[in-house]
Amino acid sequence: MTEPTLSGWGRLPAPGTENLGENLVRLSGEARLFRGLGRSYGDSSLPADATDRVIGTRLANRILSFDSETGVLRAEAGLCLRDLNLTFIQRGWFTPVTPGTQFVTLGGMVASDVHGKNHHIAGCFGAHVRALRMCLADGDIVSCSPTERADLFWGAVGGMGLLGHILEVEVQMQRISSSWIQMESERLGSLSEFLSAIQESAAQWPMTVGWIDLAATGKSRGRGLLNKGRWALPTEAPAHPPPLKKEKRLPIDLPNFALNPLTVRAFNMAYYWKQLKKKSVGVVSWEPFFYPLDAILDWNRGYGKRGFVQYQCVLPRASGVQGMQSLVERLAKLGGISPVTVIKDCGAQGQGVLSFPMEGMSLAVDMPVNAEIQSLTDRLNELVIELGGRIYLTKDRFTRPEHFAAMDRRLPAFFELRQKWDPNRRLRSAQSVRLFGDSSKG
Repeated sequence: MTEPTLSGWGRLPAPGTENLGENLVRLSGEARLFRGLGRSYGDSSLPADATDRVIGTRLANRILSFDSETGVLRAEAGLCLRDLNLTFIQRGWFTPVTPGTQFVTLGGMVASDVHGKNHHIAGCFGAHVRALRMCLADGDIVSCSPTERADLFWGAVGGMGLLGHILEVEVQMQRISSSWIQMESERLGSLSEFLSAIQESAAQWPMTVGWIDLAATGKSRGRGLLNKGRWALPTEAPAHPPPLKKEKRLPIDLPNFALNPLTVRAFNMAYYWKQLKKKSVGVVSWEPFFYPLDAILDWNRGYGKRGFVQYQCVLPRASGVQGMQSLVERLAKLGGISPVTVIKDCGAQGQGVLSFPMEGMSLAVDMPVNAEIQSLTDRLNELVIELGGRIYLTKDRFTRPEHFAAMDRRLPAFFELRQKWDPNRRLRSAQSVRLFGDSSKG
């Protein structure tokens, strides 16, 4: 009989099962770990041991209150962002920060302290959270906020669920002028040109994101498409709301050989030249602008049954263009080219103790899992450490503990918080065992 397993979006399994239910307070008592929709790529939402009780929160998805004057929303942690979007966009409200997929829960957005295309303006999601209701490791139910149990609050924001189970989230929603996006897309021929353009765009556009081509060679390596956007004014937008995209699925697992250097180069070439004009301007629907990959459900099956990871790091502004060029060249040399390579401009570091972004530039690249993936991750991490950057825990599966400790000097402060709020390390994950030295037994 096959042992049951859980996996994240990268489809790398771990032994274990999850329990579902609407009453998170009742379920949280013996739980080692909460998880939402399992969209973290690595092992942060996977159990440390097959016997650990894991609670899936997605049935606890009720909106508890909403103030239509102030935009303050309170909801259960399992509420899916897509449901929130469908409920509020036509009412003129949107989440203040959104990641690149809407198939995430509010609790997961807090635990990862997600960031989006507007980080240089709005920061991370946690900056807009007003309060949390949590179940601590000892079973106590408490509230916390930037003014009440502030150390617990800022530890939980970006804390990967290791300081307590998030039960409810109160967040300040953003009022929007329409449900359409005014967008400008620019095709850029080199990495240096791209990096210059994305930094210049930050002063004019509240949302920026770019795709770059790592498969190109010579001076063209790192060329890409830079998308800039803002919410369209009523005078710019169509009177009718944008139609929702029909859901499509990838019905099968592609064979492992389907994504190879030849097919990746062909895809990247076609994607780069899909926009023939140097600049394209127009009004587009919110859904493809924020969530292009959500157009195909189960797109992760494109990497085959072997699974994949996303390596995401941020380099400080001080590393400059040369730092990102060094990272891109190392990725290409090590074979880390991908059809999905994304660059975002990041603003100031937030208050979450382990929140990922810092002021600089973030790069994310999807890579299949193979025999070289550990060595590749090590080599990338060595360069990121040298350049003063760090990796994103929500995406990570292969970083070594000594590398993460060298990247993030805030780690001792996080350990102090865990000692205060969970001295017996009841709350744990496969990631906390791998990176933080938690026991996988007992």
